[in-house]
Amino acid sequence: MMHEILAYMVGILLIIGAIFSLGAAIGLLRLPDLYTRMHAASKAGTLGAGFGFLAIALASLDGSVILRAFAGFVFLLLTAPISAHLLARAAYFAGYKPAPVTKIDEMDPK
Repeated sequence: MMHEILAYMVGILLIIGAIFSLGAAIGLLRLPDLYTRMHAASKAGTLGAGFGFLAIALASLDGSVILRAFAGFVFLLLTAPISAHLLARAAYFAGYKPAPVTKIDEMDPK
C-alpha cells in the first residue's frame, strides 16, 4: 500500500516537473527576444528540474541518493539564475537590444 502511494507521488512530481519544462520549451519558442527567452528557460527550467530531483529523492529512499539530489537541486537553484543574468548582461553590452515591445530599458544611457 505504501509503495503504491509513493509511486503515485513520484509520478505526480515527475508530471509537474515535465509541465514546467514544457512551459520553458514553449517560452523558448514563443517569446520575442533573447532576454524573455532566457527568463523562461532559467525560471521554469529550474523548477522542472527541481521537481525531477525531488521525485528522484522520493523514489530512491536512500540517504546518499537523497543527499545528491538535494545537492544537485541547490547547485542548480544557485547557478541557473546567476548564469542567465550574466549571459543577458553580456548580450546587452554586445549590442543585442531588447524587443520593440519592451517598455522600459533601464540600462539605456539615454
